Amino acid sequence: VISMKIKELRLERGLTKVQLAKELGVNKRTILRWEQDMMSMSLKNAVKVVEFFGISLDELIGNID
Repeated sequence: VISMKIKELRLERGLTKVQLAKELGVNKRTILRWEQDMMSMSLKNAVKVVEFFGISLDELIGNID
């Protein structure tokens, strides 16, 4: 779920993987791995993602009440 959400958010903003990686201070391969669900995201990086995109952690992980 997170992998699909990150890609969706990135594409909505018109960002490349390289641009998003630079904004978040991570490697381009990290973005690729997140989007392909090949690597788990640390809480520290999850916080960077939600702050950058202006969403909540619940929105990122797809929690539905």
